[in-house]
Amino acid sequence: MNNITHIAFDMGGVVLHIDHEQAVSRFEEIGVADARKYLNPYHQQGLFGQLEGGQISAETFVTELSRLIGKQLTHEQCLYAWLGYLKGIPQSHFDALKRLRQEGYRICLLSNTNPFFFEWAESEAFDGQGNSISSYFDSIYVSFQCKLLKPSREIYEHVLRNEGIRPEQLLFIDDSERNTEAAAALGIQTLHVVTNEDWTGILTEQLNATL
Repeated sequence: MNNITHIAFDMGGVVLHIDHEQAVSRFEEIGVADARKYLNPYHQQGLFGQLEGGQISAETFVTELSRLIGKQLTHEQCLYAWLGYLKGIPQSHFDALKRLRQEGYRICLLSNTNPFFFEWAESEAFDGQGNSISSYFDSIYVSFQCKLLKPSREIYEHVLRNEGIRPEQLLFIDDSERNTEAAAALGIQTLHVVTNEDWTGILTEQLNATL
């Protein structure tokens, strides 16, 4: 029997396609010569990690990064650099999210991200049709707001507690095996997918297999 009532999606690499090299290039372009040292496809380091974990604000990030490189940066420059991660979003992903909600699943976002990238996601530019990311999800759990990062046990427990569900009722989809393994250890059902690859078919198969 299918106990799944909620499906939680990672954002970068799953909901949307990402380009790590483009992000590194953009940060180098605005003056962060050692950008590669801080940027990671799954988990950021230093100031970048503090921003993602909600330990510092966007404003503090701009100030401290400017001090670090000895050059005054603007919010807009940092936003431009962070959006280097964005490669695109297949229409099939939007269609799948809509279909899953119509089928009765509660759809959640569970992502390590930062206020710059989420500023764009919450704007009308998200789907190119005037809708923000909130239009596609029933609830949103992002690291900088929760002040918790995947794969910590606490962030998964936070989601379960807020949704009022048991672990087996949640299916979590992520392109980081480290993240899905941590969720599975709590009894959460998981689907590990390859970064930027189409997951719509294998998700349907997994949901049908549990019926």
